[in-house]
Amino acid sequence: MGYYYYGYGIDFAYYGIVLLSLFLGLVTQSYIKRKYERWSKVDASFDGTGADVARQMLNEGGASSVGITSVAGHLTDYYDPRDNNLHLSEENMRGGSVASVAVACHEAGHAVQRAKDYAPMRVRTALVPVVNFSQNVWMLVFLAGVFMNAVGLVRIAIALFAFSVIFQLVTLPVEINASRRAVQFLETHGQGIDRQGAKEVLTAAALTYVAAALVSVVQLLYLIGRTDRRD
Repeated sequence: MGYYYYGYGIDFAYYGIVLLSLFLGLVTQSYIKRKYERWSKVDASFDGTGADVARQMLNEGGASSVGITSVAGHLTDYYDPRDNNLHLSEENMRGGSVASVAVACHEAGHAVQRAKDYAPMRVRTALVPVVNFSQNVWMLVFLAGVFMNAVGLVRIAIALFAFSVIFQLVTLPVEINASRRAVQFLETHGQGIDRQGAKEVLTAAALTYVAAALVSVVQLLYLIGRTDRRD
């Protein structure tokens, strides 16, 4: 998260960021768990599993070449543009509940975004290698700057961390758009119960991205403010 003592004495602002992060993480995870459990007990109106419905959405969205495979874990679903596959957890791949269909179609939405060259997703994909590098080194550079009292290194570290924040902010419209595509597909092809459940499940999931982005922005502002005061 950050360095505990950037300056003299106990940094209460930093502890506040830690508490905010823990609070938002617990609240959002609890919320999505409740919504998913609720709608996993309600059958979707489709004849088929989450994978079946996702396949239909892929075919109609111009992404018929995308494969669908299973992945271990609970709510571990994702779309990987590198192998062009939807990786669905067993419960969502083989399940036929509203929750399973909603999550599967959300991931299909990402594949459709790629097929249609959705601009925010293109930007997000381009940022991936930069963010992977910055996430691995920014804290090391930051700590080196603090211990050496080198403000220049600290500023470089903050700039590296800023790429992660930008990445999270770009991720928000990508996730929201994928959910919107999923809800629209279910609304067109299913019944009202599918649309209602999908909106609740996917809105809850989106809140986790919003919370993470909020904490990252607050942390970035905190680091910039501390550096300016020390400078």
